Amino acid sequence: MTNRKLYLGPITDNRRWDQFVARADDVYVVTPAKSGTTWMQTIVALLFSGDPDVETELSMKMPWIDTRLREMSEVVARLEAMPHRRSVKSHTPMDGIPYRDDGHYLLVYRHPLDVHFSYRNHVRNIPLRVFDHLFPEDDPDATFRFFLEGGVEGYDMDATTLAQIIHHYKCARALADKPNVTLFHYADMSRDLVGTFDRISTLLGISHPPEVLEKLVKAATFENMKADAARFAPAGGKGFMKSDSAFFESGTSNKWDGKLNDAQIAAYDAAMDAALDPAERHWLEWGAAAGA
Repeated sequence: MTNRKLYLGPITDNRRWDQFVARADDVYVVTPAKSGTTWMQTIVALLFSGDPDVETELSMKMPWIDTRLREMSEVVARLEAMPHRRSVKSHTPMDGIPYRDDGHYLLVYRHPLDVHFSYRNHVRNIPLRVFDHLFPEDDPDATFRFFLEGGVEGYDMDATTLAQIIHHYKCARALADKPNVTLFHYADMSRDLVGTFDRISTLLGISHPPEVLEKLVKAATFENMKADAARFAPAGGKGFMKSDSAFFESGTSNKWDGKLNDAQIAAYDAAMDAALDPAERHWLEWGAAAGA
């Protein structure tokens, strides 16, 4: 844990990175929860294989290092046995995971309010009951208050609070000048999936013929992933979630429209303005393609 912040929550234990044995060409997908993690992992898996029909099996082939849900010794053994290029994921901020000059870090962000509403749905779709008291179906106002008031560490960090999203983003921006750290935005990926594939291909030094790339892009569309949710959802087809399809709830933005009142939006605006300058806030909410 040298020079790394300690993050311990009901799901997260970033001390597990101490057992991880890196390779020079590893790809790290690092995001707050419900920000496009599975989408980015799927793109990486498709580019690695060049096969639009590849069985991604993300939870096994591109494991979540920090989660307490699997024994780390088993995760390490599985990664060590892989003869091909590897990718792993983390929801921990960059100040809590090892940074290396080799490999590549792909960080994905999404409008914090979209993250919040997507996470509400996710909590109700998984068998873990640790967050039920924070997401009562009969009191959404209490859930939103926690989102605004919750912290960065401990129990709060695994519940994806606004503070945790902002801290995650600030840690990424602090390393954004590194040639192997790249920030992506969910909205930009939605607007230009072809361009996203091109950008990631270049970063990772991967090339495919145009006709192959076209098929890979089609496989990674939201519509295709939702239609074949048992294949694309993490642990899909294994009965972990109540509904694999519900994991891909809508893929849309502006999920808060009609669900928050003026006072709630004002409180959110105040928190964002206190934490970020206007340019930082604009990018975190809307991405680069929306303009400044």
